[in-house]
Amino acid sequence: MDRLLVLVRHGQSDWNLKNLFTGWRDPELTEQGIAEATAAGKRLKALDLSFGLAFTSELSRAQHTLKLMLGELGQPELPTIRDVALNERDYGDLSGLNKDDARAKWGEEQVKIWRRSYDVPPPGGESLKDTGARVWPYYIFNILPPVMRGEKVIVAAHGNSLRALIMALEGLTPAEILERELETGVPIVYRLNADSTVAEKKVLKG
Repeated sequence: MDRLLVLVRHGQSDWNLKNLFTGWRDPELTEQGIAEATAAGKRLKALDLSFGLAFTSELSRAQHTLKLMLGELGQPELPTIRDVALNERDYGDLSGLNKDDARAKWGEEQVKIWRRSYDVPPPGGESLKDTGARVWPYYIFNILPPVMRGEKVIVAAHGNSLRALIMALEGLTPAEILERELETGVPIVYRLNADSTVAEKKVLKG
C-alpha cells in the first residue's frame, strides 16, 4: 500500500512580498505566488501522482495554491476539507506590521524571540507550540487516517502550521523544527511506513 502525504506551503502572498506579518490576515497570492503554485502542480504531475483527498486552511492564499495545483493535476473537483486548525500561526498584535517597523517598536531581539522561539507568543498571538496544539490533534485524527488507508493526501497550508505538522511527522525536537525553513510552493512528498513513521521523503524543488 502506498501511504502518500504531500505538504505544500502556499505560494508567495502579497504580504510576504511586502515583508508584513501575516498570520490570520488574508492577502492574495502575488503573480510569483501563482507561478509557484502552478509549478508545484506540474512537478507533482511529472511524478504521475493523483490524490484521493485534500486539506487546506480557511485562508485564501492556501486555498488558491491548492486550486492551482489541482488544476495542473487534472483534479479540480478533488474532495477538499478546509479547517481553521491548519491556519497560519496567529501573530496577534504584529499582524499587518512591517517586520522592520516591528523591530523599531519592540527591538530586534524581542521580535526575533517572537519569530523564532518555540513557546513565546507575540502579544495577543500564538507561539509555534500553541499552533501545534491545534495542528497535532487535527493531523492525528483527520489527516493521518486516510493516508494510512492509502488514499493519497495533499495538504496546502502555511509555514508554521506545516512546521508543527512536520515536527510530529518526523519526530523533531523544538530546536530542530525552528531550524527548518519551508520554501513557498515547494512540495514535500512523504511515504509512510505501516506504523506512520517516515519511510521516504522527497523535496520537489524546481
